Amino acid sequence: MKKKINLLIVGSILGLIALSVIQAYLINNTYKLEKDAFVEETKRAIFRFDENIAEIDSIYETIGDLVINQIIDYKLGRIQKNEFLNGINNVQDSINPRFVELYQNAFKAQGLSHPVKFQKRLKSIVLIDSIANDTLFFKSKKNQTLSLLGETFDIDSAYSINNSQTTTDIERDYMEDGVQKNITFEFQVVTQDYFNIDGWEQEVLRRMSGVLILSIFIFTLVLALLYYSIKSLITQKKIADIKTDFVNNMTHELKTPLATLTLATKMLKKEEIQQQPQLVDSTVQTIERQNKRLQKLIDQVLNNSLGYQEIPLNKETVAIEKYISTVLDDFMLSAKSKNIDLNKTFSIAQKTIDLDKFYITTALLNILENAVKYSEDKIIIDCNIESHSELKITIKDNGIGISDKDKKQVFEKFFRAGNKEIHDVKGLGLGLYYTHQIIKAHNGTIAVESTEGKGTTFILSIPFN
Repeated sequence: MKKKINLLIVGSILGLIALSVIQAYLINNTYKLEKDAFVEETKRAIFRFDENIAEIDSIYETIGDLVINQIIDYKLGRIQKNEFLNGINNVQDSINPRFVELYQNAFKAQGLSHPVKFQKRLKSIVLIDSIANDTLFFKSKKNQTLSLLGETFDIDSAYSINNSQTTTDIERDYMEDGVQKNITFEFQVVTQDYFNIDGWEQEVLRRMSGVLILSIFIFTLVLALLYYSIKSLITQKKIADIKTDFVNNMTHELKTPLATLTLATKMLKKEEIQQQPQLVDSTVQTIERQNKRLQKLIDQVLNNSLGYQEIPLNKETVAIEKYISTVLDDFMLSAKSKNIDLNKTFSIAQKTIDLDKFYITTALLNILENAVKYSEDKIIIDCNIESHSELKITIKDNGIGISDKDKKQVFEKFFRAGNKEIHDVKGLGLGLYYTHQIIKAHNGTIAVESTEGKGTTFILSIPFN
């Protein structure tokens, strides 16, 4: 059964892992789809605006004229190739703020719910010649291209929206040494537009919040059901084991008196026994004793199975020291065949307490009898009784102790701590359960402290009111 439970747990965990992987995969795909959809929406919004187009075109023309003038200076040998971009960089500072303002106003007019940054970058400028082209500027990687206009942001995380390639024929007049001359050339310019969305991750997560919440809910529900199912299965197995132990212990307890009754009944049927009144009387007394023992076992199961709400208390005021001393003395008389040292100490502040003498006596005797059952040859029991803010009874023995695992269940019905096959230790696993219920019925508490091989300590606390 244990092996099956372990296989079930392993299988459930593997199934949960598989479900988690599938869910993570679906969420990741949903995240990518939402992100792509969001980016496309932003692209369409950027392409739609048409306000201030004339002014933006004017800025583009300014940059275009600057590029043409730089090419003319280069063609005439006035500047070197490495100086070509200097003039462009110098003009950017004057026209770029207005360019950024125009684009941001256009984005706001589109009603975008998230801030967008825009940038136009220069990829290449090539002079076209029938013999050999002259490359003035060329960068293949987007993070190496030149920013012409727009806001500053990390270009590696930006999105491309427009790749523009323009080929232009130019014919211009210029003056040289007082003589008007003419120059013609053809050049090609390649630009790339990029945009960046601040906080796009939060926007995408907001859009897929329903999917995330539903996924978390389903995962939590499956996890809770799995936990509940495994816990219930383990609990059922534990209950089944306890019932099996109880039946075995009960069978063991009943065998002896039943065997004795069977033997006594057979003896009474014999004629030679019937002719001896003394043997008949002795056999009848044996039957009566075994009948009482059977009745006692049945009563023990019935009475000791009561919960604390079902215990009818008949409280009376008792003198604490006198009452407990009497209980301890009676216990020593009943266990006089054992080698027991019982040490008792009293620290009495409040002299009396209201309690049910019958039930508290039963509780104390259950603990003391357990101390005898689970101890070795020399039994030492220390009882410390205090009555200050509450009645506190501490019973410590030098027995075999209780394991940490068993301490958690020691007050459960039918549970027997330690090796359930210990010889000469009889019981139904009801004594400590009944003791616990009695103390709870008095609104008190009971705790156990123990180490295997070093004895056990029970601490009973009963309030005065």
